[in-house]
Amino acid sequence: MEEFFTRVWQNLLARVSGPLQFRLVLQPAMAVFFAVRAGFNDAREKRPAFFWTIFTDKTQRQKLLKEGWKAVGKVFVIAMIVDSIYQGIVLHRFYPGEALIVAIILAIVPYVVIRGPLNRLLRLIRF
Repeated sequence: MEEFFTRVWQNLLARVSGPLQFRLVLQPAMAVFFAVRAGFNDAREKRPAFFWTIFTDKTQRQKLLKEGWKAVGKVFVIAMIVDSIYQGIVLHRFYPGEALIVAIILAIVPYVVIRGPLNRLLRLIRF
């Protein structure tokens, strides 16, 4: 099991300096763009923070998850495809778990990290 985690960690770190490294900037930038757009809409409509509401309001959870997936789903799928191409070029194998981890880090994390705090910041400055 330790060898598994070592391989995954080494493969993930190798992506930083390998081919197709431009995606490590481009894909999070796309996710941030969609998060900023959604954060502005949330602030304008005076909605609570995205990530917090998902965990605390069962009535809003499904709606917010669908809305978030609609916004960032394409970036997520593209991240999976590009990482699959990277794996074919560099590793000559396909590790779906690693592609999933990379897609989450490049698409979902930036979206969640930006959308809620931006909403709160804009509401603080009375947007």
